[in-house]
Amino acid sequence: MHHLVDITDMPLLEVWGDAVRARRVQGERITLALVEFGPGAVVPEHHHPAEQMGMVISGEMHFTVDGETRVLGPGGTWRILADRPHNVTAGRDGAVVIDVFPPVRADWDDLRVVDGGFPRWPRSE
Repeated sequence: MHHLVDITDMPLLEVWGDAVRARRVQGERITLALVEFGPGAVVPEHHHPAEQMGMVISGEMHFTVDGETRVLGPGGTWRILADRPHNVTAGRDGAVVIDVFPPVRADWDDLRVVDGGFPRWPRSE
């Protein structure tokens, strides 16, 4: 992988079905992902060994982390410690978020690469 890339040149991964897709930049010890949620997309409660931090870029997210629930809009952030339960539902217009995972999300290596559809961000206008 090159050191300098445009996120839209990265493969599009099917993370949670058709409604949640992501592009990622992978380092040796960290994953940076641009995740795009379709309207009302649901990611059911789950947990993983990687910590997770992120921020909403556009749209709205209904987030629950370890029992704490909030509605987050652009600029809203989250911190999820390793193996803590969390779930999310995108707002009616969907959402675009940035997620950061240390250590790398090696489990994403097995996700299906898909064509077309997204990206919703950045928009070419």
